[in-house]
Amino acid sequence: MDLDPEGIFRDDSDSESELYEEKEPTKELAVYLIDASPKMFAPITALENGNKETYFHVAIDCIAQSLKSQIIGRSYDEVALCFFNTKEKKNLQDVNGVYVFNVMERELIDRPSAKLIKEFSSIEDKFMSTIGSRYGVLPGSRENSLYNALWVAQALLRKGSVKTSSKRILIFTNDDDPFGSMTGALKADMIRTTTQRAKDAQDLGISFELLRLSRPDEEFNVSMFYADMIGLEGTDISQFLPSASEKLEDMKDQLRKRIFKKRKVRTLIFSIANGISIQVNTYALIRPTLPGAIMWLDSVTNLPLQTERSFICADTGALIQEPSKLFHPYKNQMVQFSKDQILEVKKVSNSHLRLLGFKPLDCLKDYHNLRPSTFIFPTDEEIIGSTCIFIALYRSMLRLKRFAFAFYGKSSNPRLVALVAQDEIISSSGQVEPPGMHMIYLPYSDDVRHVEELHGTGDAIAPRATDDQIKKASALMRRIDLKDFSVCQFANPALQRHYGILQALALDEDEMPDIKDETLPDEEGLARPGVVRVLEEFKIAVYGENHDQEEADSLSMRGSRSEASRKRKEMAETAERESSRYNWADLAESGQLKDLTVIELKYYLTAHNLPVTGKKEALISRILTHLGK
Repeated sequence: MDLDPEGIFRDDSDSESELYEEKEPTKELAVYLIDASPKMFAPITALENGNKETYFHVAIDCIAQSLKSQIIGRSYDEVALCFFNTKEKKNLQDVNGVYVFNVMERELIDRPSAKLIKEFSSIEDKFMSTIGSRYGVLPGSRENSLYNALWVAQALLRKGSVKTSSKRILIFTNDDDPFGSMTGALKADMIRTTTQRAKDAQDLGISFELLRLSRPDEEFNVSMFYADMIGLEGTDISQFLPSASEKLEDMKDQLRKRIFKKRKVRTLIFSIANGISIQVNTYALIRPTLPGAIMWLDSVTNLPLQTERSFICADTGALIQEPSKLFHPYKNQMVQFSKDQILEVKKVSNSHLRLLGFKPLDCLKDYHNLRPSTFIFPTDEEIIGSTCIFIALYRSMLRLKRFAFAFYGKSSNPRLVALVAQDEIISSSGQVEPPGMHMIYLPYSDDVRHVEELHGTGDAIAPRATDDQIKKASALMRRIDLKDFSVCQFANPALQRHYGILQALALDEDEMPDIKDETLPDEEGLARPGVVRVLEEFKIAVYGENHDQEEADSLSMRGSRSEASRKRKEMAETAERESSRYNWADLAESGQLKDLTVIELKYYLTAHNLPVTGKKEALISRILTHLGK
């Protein structure tokens, strides 16, 4: 049996990126409820380009884009697509006005597939002929399509456990009063039963999100019905409402952003002082996007292959059924360890935060942030009062301009971290930055390297910029500074092209989506007179007034040198080609070299990189010497 003395204390997570070692194996189940009433098919006229889009088209387009992104980012999340206020019905409960959209060979709630996205994206063209639209609540009728849709969605989300997956219902509608055609006790009863159905779903761990599609000149009144249904209270209602002048394109972007829910990475115990601990959740706000992992497929069935590992005895060749034993040699003995003992030895801490003290924000430098930070936010799930203590600590850090210095112990690679409080930022369209703290992972001493010490020589004096050069450089940077810069403004063009090709192949698209490289320089912006002026001043301050002429002369010299080398290359190719037409060994044996011309003799010399100077006798002698005659 093969034992493992070398890797007994090897950390299994060392080969994986530190950026993802905190991620928990959770998935999300989501049901998209799309309103299909005639109001959703009304044209939106507030478009600058004159085109008329419907609210239904906006909802379909946003969901399709979300599903494409989900396949790339969270392919194991499962979704269901459901229309309500429809003429046709298709659901397991056999209730009216609800149509669950799906494709062949797929469960009603399952991972999104290329076939699902392709057919759902084109459903608008045949929706009226195959499914149809109608008002869900008619005067004098007790039919309630929204109630039925919530019932169907709740039934779809019975799949999976609340402990291992998060469940959401996303409602797309432009009607803020779905029971507006009713009055009196019947309307009150409709509102009561529908709201109660939503609260029953929330009690089962299902969250709701409303994606309202309102006209630019007409505000969506969420207080009329949906605030009670989805549980909005107080300031949440005012933050939910966007600006009435918001354009449609901004509305689309907002819908796409709100579809992605921030999921917690881990729950930690934050020890503040002796006997005082609070509970916080951690979130990964920004992470670099990487191409998906390679998946091996069967060449015949095209199904994913599952890798299995077996251990074979080196002595007998038999398959080992028992797990391999771990040992470490000590004083001529083999000390065996169990897996539980190895995990206990490797355990450094209990993966919790422990406050060490506070420091001024000036002590925290930009180069200390070596990897993406983690956002922490309090929770009262297990420790009541965590939010109150966290808010008091958070406000004090903002007021005194301090950051918390803490120890973050994990099963491997414990670190010192800096907790930086972030103030809340609110705009007309809602919350831009949430209140909380960023956990910045501080570097070890050998992570900080000084370039001057590593690459500088002992006696050499490093060149320093003059005051005028610094002034001109500062003016240039102020002129080309990007206002309100955010890393989210620029997409990785290589990744965009990679996923664009995969999308075109998966959806059988004839053309690849246009990929705009947002990292290219803004030529139009750099050509502005103010930018050109400060750029010329900077060049003169650093390189001198004659820099352009010197650069032009240098380019011309390089051009002439390249032209001369090109001619030499052509002459060498010609000489080699002409020289190959003669049998030089036979000519030398028969003494016929003297019958050749000087040009023909030089073909041989040039082809073999020999000197071509001298008279004809010298050339012949040089050829004979090279041939060994």
